[in-house]
Amino acid sequence: MASNTDREMILADFQACTGIENIDEAITLLEQNNWDLVAAINGVIPQENGILQSEYGGETLQGPAYGPTSHSAAGSSTPSSSSAFRHVVPSRQIVERQPRMLDFRVEYRDRNVDVVLEDSSTVGDIKRILENELQIPASKMLLKGWKTGDVDDSTVLKTLHLPKNNSLYVLTPDLPLPSSSHSGALQESLNQNFMLLVTHREVQREYNLNFSGSSTIQEVKRNVYDLTSIPVRHQLWEGWPPSATDDSMTLAVSGLTFPCHRLTVGRRSSPVQTREQSEEQCTDVHMVSDSDGDDFEDATEFGVDDGEMFGVASSALRKSPMMPENAENEGDALLQFTAEFSSRYGDCHPVYFIGSLEAAFQEAFYGKARDRKLLAIYLHHDESVLTNVFCSQMLCAESIVSYLSQNFITWAWDMTKEANRARFLTMCTRHFGSVVAQTIRTQKTDQFPLFLIIMGKRSSNEVLNVIQGNTTVDELMMRLMAAMEIFSAQQQEDIKDEDEREARENVKREQDEAYRISLEADRAKREAQEREMAEQFRLEQIRKEQEEEREAIRLSLEQSLPPEPKEESTESVSKLRIRTPSGEFFERRFLASSKLQVVFDFVASKGYPWEEYKLLGTFPRRDVTQLDPNKSLLEVKLYPQETLFLEAKE
Repeated sequence: MASNTDREMILADFQACTGIENIDEAITLLEQNNWDLVAAINGVIPQENGILQSEYGGETLQGPAYGPTSHSAAGSSTPSSSSAFRHVVPSRQIVERQPRMLDFRVEYRDRNVDVVLEDSSTVGDIKRILENELQIPASKMLLKGWKTGDVDDSTVLKTLHLPKNNSLYVLTPDLPLPSSSHSGALQESLNQNFMLLVTHREVQREYNLNFSGSSTIQEVKRNVYDLTSIPVRHQLWEGWPPSATDDSMTLAVSGLTFPCHRLTVGRRSSPVQTREQSEEQCTDVHMVSDSDGDDFEDATEFGVDDGEMFGVASSALRKSPMMPENAENEGDALLQFTAEFSSRYGDCHPVYFIGSLEAAFQEAFYGKARDRKLLAIYLHHDESVLTNVFCSQMLCAESIVSYLSQNFITWAWDMTKEANRARFLTMCTRHFGSVVAQTIRTQKTDQFPLFLIIMGKRSSNEVLNVIQGNTTVDELMMRLMAAMEIFSAQQQEDIKDEDEREARENVKREQDEAYRISLEADRAKREAQEREMAEQFRLEQIRKEQEEEREAIRLSLEQSLPPEPKEESTESVSKLRIRTPSGEFFERRFLASSKLQVVFDFVASKGYPWEEYKLLGTFPRRDVTQLDPNKSLLEVKLYPQETLFLEAKE
């Protein structure tokens, strides 16, 4: 009999082999076969050859499809083998069987894809099949619907213990939703980015290029020329859709597969190509060579000059100057320069800063450390033979334009006219020193255009690099990136210093604010104390005045009282004994004919005004103050003697 641990392992193996998820059902089937894994599997999964083999001794069991019959048949035919197998095979067995096939119904938006795989496949295999069916990169897919929770691409399906039929769904949160209308779909396609996997056939190199749907096929070919040095007219392509018949067509309507499309480009063979040229084609396209000029020499075979090669006649390039001579305002001169540059070389060019060189310094160097950039100064010269090539192929390349816009402030000046040249040299001497000015002054016309990379420092402006016009796109990009590395290191130091300075200033501001709040609290406390003291003084004054007033009234009443009659007086005398709230007694004699008001005045002269106290009699208990004060003591029956009590009024 198998132990509990062995039974758990047998149960897990049985569920993995049969796909039965219900534990109660699986335990029932195993108990019917006395926890014999092979017999139980034979009872559930009909084997094509009717044989299950153990990994020990090569012993086999052969029989029909169902477990009990199979077991008895095996026992009658080969009893020793059956018995040996049952006792020798350990609890965790490996059953050799045909691969188990799993069916997946995968839903993506309004599409359903059926996938059939062996259970030895991985989740990544499903994604690769879906990538071909749905045209979605596997890296953009989120495959959901697993009953065991989220899995990764390396997970083997067998380990998930899946049933034969499964339902999954695909999420693509990084991809936009499709639009319902055709115009909306077209607009969406224009905004989408296409990944073109371009293989350079001669050097077996692959480029991953990103283009928006609004880019044209011609722009793609020009960018490939920047990478491969194969002129557009010499490019031989494979992989463009049949609908892509016009180079002016946008990628969105050209029929490219979204989001990825594979293309191959090579150099069109020429009948006069030499062996040396063939070998040159096989060199690394990123190696600097003198082959750039060959394209322009080849252009003469087609009857065009340098200007026509870029779609603009040479006469048109000299139609108007890039910058007016003796311009008073540098901003106006830069406006004309930008407009003329766009008319000659197109709108894809660096964004030139419009303003003086000092303003460009301010924009690039004197903001917060995190916002500072390098300053690139482009010096143009119309009489240089390198100008058209540099502007069209290097300065207007999308990669260069993008890198400059992100990391540089670009300022330009035209050195063609002598007056403008002298003016810039004067500015250069003032801002960079005579050494840099002399370096630019000694540059020959054919060495233009120049590209100056300037980095601002605390005390001065440093020229990091002077790039001449006889360069390539790769070399230009490499030198720009090298300058950025130097600048980034300096910028990090400046950011650290600035953060430390701001931290110190913040601490000082916090201390000042805490001190100000403390002063405010002290002043408020002092004012509150002063107000409280003033109020106490006022109340004390009022109390004193009231006491003085009451004392004056008391004295007045005391003086106005008639004299106390003597005991031996011949007139009728009433003797009153009055008890105060504190328990004290005071006595006085009054004439029986005296009015009750005289008693009230006497009590008030002792500090108990009748407005605040009432005078109570004992037998019977009565409030004497409620009686008529003009009546005599005899009339109110306070004769010949009486004890009264003073009680404060409520």
